[in-house]
Amino acid sequence: MNISQQTKRLFFTAVTLVFFSITAYPQGIVTQARVGFDEFRAAIPHGKIDTITYESKTVGNTRRALIYTPPGYSKNKKYPVLYLLHGIGGDEKEWYNGGGPQVILDNLYAQDKIVPMIVVLPNGRAIKDDRAVGNVMAPEKVQGFANFERDLLSDLIPFIDGKYHVYTDKDHRAVAGLSMGGGQSLNFGLGNLSEFSWVGAFSAAPNTKKPEDLVPDPDAVKNKLKLLWISCGSSDGLLSFSKRTHDYLVEKNVPHIYYIEPGVHNFKVWKNGLYMFSQLIFKPVDPSTFPQYTYNEAGVPASTNIPGVKYPEIFPDNTVFFRVKAPDAKSVQIDLLKKYPMNKDTGGYWTVTTDPVALGFHYYSLIVDGVAVVDPATQTFYGMGRMASGIDIPDPNGDYYTVKDVPHGEVRSVNYYSNITKSWRRANVYTPPGYDTQTDQRYPVLYLQHGSGEDETGWPAQGKMNFILDNLIAAKQAAPMIVVMDRGYATDPTQPVTTSNRAFMAGNVFPDVLVKEIIPMVDAKFRTLADRDHRAMAGLSMGGFQTFQTTMTNLDKFAYVGGFSGAAFMQPGNDVSKMYNGVFADANAFNQKVKVLYLSVGTDEPERMQTMVKGFHEALDKAGIKQVFYQSPGTAHEWQSWRRSLNQFASLIFKN
Repeated sequence: MNISQQTKRLFFTAVTLVFFSITAYPQGIVTQARVGFDEFRAAIPHGKIDTITYESKTVGNTRRALIYTPPGYSKNKKYPVLYLLHGIGGDEKEWYNGGGPQVILDNLYAQDKIVPMIVVLPNGRAIKDDRAVGNVMAPEKVQGFANFERDLLSDLIPFIDGKYHVYTDKDHRAVAGLSMGGGQSLNFGLGNLSEFSWVGAFSAAPNTKKPEDLVPDPDAVKNKLKLLWISCGSSDGLLSFSKRTHDYLVEKNVPHIYYIEPGVHNFKVWKNGLYMFSQLIFKPVDPSTFPQYTYNEAGVPASTNIPGVKYPEIFPDNTVFFRVKAPDAKSVQIDLLKKYPMNKDTGGYWTVTTDPVALGFHYYSLIVDGVAVVDPATQTFYGMGRMASGIDIPDPNGDYYTVKDVPHGEVRSVNYYSNITKSWRRANVYTPPGYDTQTDQRYPVLYLQHGSGEDETGWPAQGKMNFILDNLIAAKQAAPMIVVMDRGYATDPTQPVTTSNRAFMAGNVFPDVLVKEIIPMVDAKFRTLADRDHRAMAGLSMGGFQTFQTTMTNLDKFAYVGGFSGAAFMQPGNDVSKMYNGVFADANAFNQKVKVLYLSVGTDEPERMQTMVKGFHEALDKAGIKQVFYQSPGTAHEWQSWRRSLNQFASLIFKN
């Protein structure tokens, strides 16, 4: 190689390094966000969100925007800039409040998946009163979104370029937005190819220009734009605006990514749009990969479906697709943690894709023309005070309650007559593996209670208690035991009816039924170890309160006590030593008598429940009462909290 060639080679290398002055991040196919991508993680570096103000000659006043600077932001480095726009009903805080972009980006930085960038979140309504109040659809307010093009180009971008350490060329500048902001991004980005090289639209709204006006010169877009991203939810009523742009771009052979995912017009789709788009920008791109960006993740029928029925269908991100045939219905909704309006197709099928649903079991209903009914496609469960549909979202850590190839116990139905309630009642009784063959063995007993609005079927059907016990016993993590589940409602017809808010406590004689009738019946019918050292009681929610009401007044009969999201009605300031006739007054005596006292609550439960359970735990702790206290991470007042609690509690009892 001669000196001239070597000089040229070195010059080319230097230019290449300058052009790719940002780390050469690997650019594979970016996939749909996984569950947890938008959850705050404390143990990683975090960026910073600030409010900035800038002078707008376009509007004639000072305007506000939010700005995100990445983890490790340094004035000694330069950064590319993404301008991230909101929807018609929002302002500069809509993304921050509804989408948490700083959390999404922090998590991506921690995984080295994105280029360090500054993100500017402006108010896209460029009028003097730019608040998202009153009629946001008023013509003058809608016009403000069009006015923002000049404000962005003439006022905001120059302000950012002058104040922050950013690259000021088009190849280091991107614009993207949701809904109305998605339309703005397409209009402004494609209309100003000398200013932006990266354009993204998430669920673009009707303000999007017609394709022929948006892209009058397809060759210019091909030559000047590095990435054009268009995404939308498949059940979004505004999908047609994204599709018409996509169809035109295909016709004109303009490279772009068109990504349609299950979803509607909401932050579930928009957050995923940001998640995927942010990983592609400010890096080398390969347009040949663009056609591969199709949502191809298959959903699976919910385990709670009627056998052979496909829908509801659960997707990898824990969204759920529902499909119901009701050709004559005028409106249909899914009521699952929140209400989701469904859309009707020409075949009379109503469909919707939900937000990601929390792990575990949840009741739900169809609301057809205002009437709540069960979904004929799913199994039904007694909960909410009536029969309801149910869906179980798989938990990656839920192996402990799945069916395994281990010896299995049986859940038996036992009918008995109650002299107290003057009625026939039913108990479900779990007998451990080997109960019918090891006839010389006797077993300890756990009395396990359900919550309000449920019955004796709750723990076996919704709680999977039999599989939890089967798996624990097979792993030798729990003693083989009998588990008795009865209906927690019982009234004495000879007593007056109560109207108390806590009728299940004040007017419910279940503790008497349990102690005077159920325990003797179980000891007579089953091979039990009929003493207090081999008897436990636990319950969830209402059943937890009933457990403490029963056991604390009958400690001669119980040595193990558990309250899952329910324990004692303790008002702030009350003296715990005076509760239940002073049972906690002598801590040493109590600790010797009660072998395990267990309390639990979900970290996402209502504040009142957390305060009540934690307050009781702290009062007991202060009084010297030994206990096990567990907080179920990320779960609310729901079966996943209680499944976890039973799994722990059952492994602690009958061990000595």
